[in-house]
Amino acid sequence: MFVDKAKVFVKGGDGGDGLVAFRREKYVPDGGPAGGDGGNGGDVVFRVDEGLRTLVDFRYQKHFKADRGEKGRNKSQHGANAEDMIVRIPPGTTIIDDDSQMVIADLTRHGQEVVVAKGGRGGRGNTRFVTQRMTAPEIAENGEEGEERWVVLEMKVLADVGLVGFPSVGKSTLLSVVSAAKPKIAAYHFTTLTPNLGVVDVGDGRSFVMADLPGLIEGAHQGVGLGHEFLRHIERTRVLVHVVDMSAADGRDPYDDFLKINEEIKLYNAKLENRPQIIVANKMDMPESEDNLALFKEQLAAEGKDYGIYPISALTHEGVKELLYKISDIVESIPPAPEVEAVAEQEERKVYRFEKEEDNEFSIRRVNETFVIDSPSIEKLIKRTNFSTPDSVARFARILRNMGVDNELRKRGAVHGQTIQIGDFEFEFDEKS
Repeated sequence: MFVDKAKVFVKGGDGGDGLVAFRREKYVPDGGPAGGDGGNGGDVVFRVDEGLRTLVDFRYQKHFKADRGEKGRNKSQHGANAEDMIVRIPPGTTIIDDDSQMVIADLTRHGQEVVVAKGGRGGRGNTRFVTQRMTAPEIAENGEEGEERWVVLEMKVLADVGLVGFPSVGKSTLLSVVSAAKPKIAAYHFTTLTPNLGVVDVGDGRSFVMADLPGLIEGAHQGVGLGHEFLRHIERTRVLVHVVDMSAADGRDPYDDFLKINEEIKLYNAKLENRPQIIVANKMDMPESEDNLALFKEQLAAEGKDYGIYPISALTHEGVKELLYKISDIVESIPPAPEVEAVAEQEERKVYRFEKEEDNEFSIRRVNETFVIDSPSIEKLIKRTNFSTPDSVARFARILRNMGVDNELRKRGAVHGQTIQIGDFEFEFDEKS
């Protein structure tokens, strides 16, 4: 089964909680703090595996969650970091954030990898909060939650040569003749509904990968039919081989078909217009093909278009060998990995996303008798604060006071005992704190 698009949920592992602990050793009275930090949660990492060819595995597993870090330990020992979750994807996969539609990574080479959901940091143990005034703090942080998101995976076939053209012009037949691929072939439109790949051995020590891309129709660039599903795969190919039915079957006009297909490709992505392209005049074994080819050449010349035209018959194999030599020459003359859409430059092995600096801004609004504080950084602080100990509560209040939250609440008219809401949490305003 060929699957070239999938949507999956990924979540980095939560960080382990820090520990509140004290030394309890014989002959050591009043032992100091000894609570260790929690371990970091595992990242969700997508890694290219050249042995994969489709995204079919993501039809059956759509959720990927990394393990959380271990809690901190006694004797100031750090909890173990969780291992990263490695998710294998095929070469040619683009990873897109479902909410923003921003491209996270475009991975094409074996072993390339990218972190798509970063694990949370482990919480700090009470040894980290020792000061000259507070020598035995009962403060420890909860582990940070791991990142989570929905991502869309789009696979674009990696091939040197892409066969394009209207349905039933003979693309599948040509691929079956020049390679060991066995695409489904029949005398009706849209026999090919998924790309077929074949390795073509030219016979002189050279070879290349050819993809039979499903037939296009008018309006494909707007998604008509399976337009976007088909056109996506053209982006990866290094050479376009435009197959035209010179027999004019079903009353079609070969030159008109040629123009329409190129227009659809151009409208989908203007950069593809500059991709090397040759024309294959197929079905030359049919009676009217010679006259149609002569007219086709005249029409091309009248428009000032300069394309190499190679008459063949995929059925009788006439002209096929000469065509393969020419394709191989073109493939050798161009770079191995054209990129149609510029994605942020990536390292050879891994793409790292750096964390944003903490944003301490906040806003306050009043909803009836409740004051609502909007601040991502304070909401994050709440999740990391363990409110079961007085020291942790006092630290939380001190941080908000230093940020200016208390003063701003007083300016807005907040009084002792009034409800303050931050995210999903509610507190009472305490004038004495």
